[in-house]
Amino acid sequence: MILKSLRKPTPHKRDLLFLSLAGVFITSLVLGNVIGTTKFITLFSFELPDWLRGITPAIVRDGSIYVMSIPVGLIAYPFTFLATDLISELYGRKKAQSVVWAGFFLNLYMLLLMTAAQWLPNTYGVSGGLELFDGVYEFLVANTISSMIAYLIAQSVDVRLFHFWKRVTKGKYLWVRNNGSTMVSQLVDSTAILSILYLTGNLGENITTVGALGILILNSYLFKFFFALFDTPLIYAGVWLFKEYDEDPEGYKLYDE
Repeated sequence: MILKSLRKPTPHKRDLLFLSLAGVFITSLVLGNVIGTTKFITLFSFELPDWLRGITPAIVRDGSIYVMSIPVGLIAYPFTFLATDLISELYGRKKAQSVVWAGFFLNLYMLLLMTAAQWLPNTYGVSGGLELFDGVYEFLVANTISSMIAYLIAQSVDVRLFHFWKRVTKGKYLWVRNNGSTMVSQLVDSTAILSILYLTGNLGENITTVGALGILILNSYLFKFFFALFDTPLIYAGVWLFKEYDEDPEGYKLYDE
């Protein structure tokens, strides 16, 4: 009964679904920029066989142990692609692109508020975490500016590729456009943001060579690549659940009536 009620569309429910997806998108984007590269986390590690050890750079292994390390902000970021792909599928390219632009300007708004707070004088003897705030702000500026440049390029590529593949396949094969758009755009994003951070000196002290940068890009992209594969059934489930909400002006239907 609840599922049947949820699937029955009304203008209010359409708006609520769109706002919820946009909210997931913007929350993930802002959180990723705030925590960014403040911490790198280990997703997993394993012992390399001899044949693989010889071709694996020493920077990503401790002896024979390979470590998959990514920026903590990266955990939230793949959900932005999941949200825009669902918006693209259900509401069309223009609405998806509008969410991309909204995310861009809201991050600039966040940066403006943080900058104003940084400039205003400190009330001595009252502030309980001034050094912490200064540290967060220092990382926030570099992360937000670099990620916004990369983000605007990558998300625009994602939306446009998604609809390119949708036109080519006549609305069928959702997995093609979901993965084909996300995997390319996330390679663009990983390369752009980490390269900018590297060139501006905002990565760790051990990342001093292009080779080390390349390993970080590879690790980040592999995480996004496998997340793109993982979110494919989520995309199908979301489109199936909300297929009655479909208002895509292109008129393609993944599920026939």
